[in-house]
Amino acid sequence: MHLHILGICGTFMGGVAQIARSLGHQVTGSDQNVYPPMSDQLTALGIELMNGYEPEHLEPAPDLVIVGNTLSRGNPALESVLNRQLPYISGPEWLYQEVLKDKHVLAVSGTHGKTTTTTILSWILEYSGLKPGFLIGGVAENFGLSARYTDSDYFVIEADEYDTAFNDKRSKFIHYHPKTLIINNVEFDHADIFRDIAAIRREFHHLLRTIPQQAKIIAPQDDLEVAKVLEMGCWTPVETFSSVEGEWTLTNSDRDYRHFSVLKKDEIVGKVSWPLIGEHNASNALAAIIAAHDVGVPIDKACAALSEFKSVKRRLECIYDAKGFRVYDDFAHHPTAIAKTLKALRQHAGKGRLIAVMEPRSNTMRMGVHAETLSSAFVDADQVLLFQANNVDWDIAAHMSDLGDRCRVFTDIEEIISLISKDHQQGDHIVIMSNGAFGGLHKKLIDVL
Repeated sequence: MHLHILGICGTFMGGVAQIARSLGHQVTGSDQNVYPPMSDQLTALGIELMNGYEPEHLEPAPDLVIVGNTLSRGNPALESVLNRQLPYISGPEWLYQEVLKDKHVLAVSGTHGKTTTTTILSWILEYSGLKPGFLIGGVAENFGLSARYTDSDYFVIEADEYDTAFNDKRSKFIHYHPKTLIINNVEFDHADIFRDIAAIRREFHHLLRTIPQQAKIIAPQDDLEVAKVLEMGCWTPVETFSSVEGEWTLTNSDRDYRHFSVLKKDEIVGKVSWPLIGEHNASNALAAIIAAHDVGVPIDKACAALSEFKSVKRRLECIYDAKGFRVYDDFAHHPTAIAKTLKALRQHAGKGRLIAVMEPRSNTMRMGVHAETLSSAFVDADQVLLFQANNVDWDIAAHMSDLGDRCRVFTDIEEIISLISKDHQQGDHIVIMSNGAFGGLHKKLIDVL
């Protein structure tokens, strides 16, 4: 079957394309910006990529068009699909019909930590010999891929609450019907599609309505919003975890959480030594250990797997380590995630300076939804360098005054690079935070350093 994917270079739709190719389909695709690394992965699989959304990309007519959620009415390719009455489907619907309905789906949901936790869980199952299929919102370094299909009974998926498609405004995760569900946390985000936190709670409630009684939900003990979701209705057993309380907890951790023990009902059942840092990552690992245990993976085997875990691209990834200082690339774009990342790096860096370079780029950030809370996210940073892009709808500097001289706001990326290149010193930890390319700042800065 010939499938044409609109929006193919997005992480999710690119993953769908890789899985469709593994199933033997002819796959082509269009995107507004065809760019690596996803374009490189897809081209290597023999998938023809087309730049833009031209109606002629749909000639000859494919057997089915898979429509990504970035496309809206008025898009030339989408209008051509509708005018010609070509068969079409959303990515999540296609994935369920062709793959997930025959699998034990392990889904990872929540505002923060989805990609890392999905990757950890996929690796634990792989290490344990279960050879899972997976679809992750980032490149998992242990696999070198963001998605794969296998004939395993298990499929691990990052369960995003963002909407499904132009004609289906339900969250993507409604389509996955997991038998093991992790809810990491629930906070307000995606202000471009959700009116308030109550709207997000409702989507998670709809998700819980799809979970069988014989399934398992794994949720934090101490998240008030998750508790509110569960109170709206839950028909499935819940196992709780947290850093300090719950059925599963962390104990005996060192300063930066590279070493910790797993406690289940007051009994130490496993010990972890791994390369990641931060309490938030240890918590992600704990959730993944519980989920793996739900499908029969022994706890000691899961803990052993973590010793060989290699994380995810762009999740506090060290991209430069020389001359006595380090540069990290991190995806954090919500105040809570920023604060947790910087706290982890502060604990790890010791006395070295921590310099945060951030681009408020997500739709929610650009709208100014987090303007009042963003400055408090940088409490652990010694210097804060923020980029005011033309499409940011609020005055960043006006909301950062409580940071004093620690914070500077720039409208030119080159000025940020120039300042760091002149001011950096031994022991510095420089973390670049953006959910986009940041104008190539990462490579430019490293080249200068």
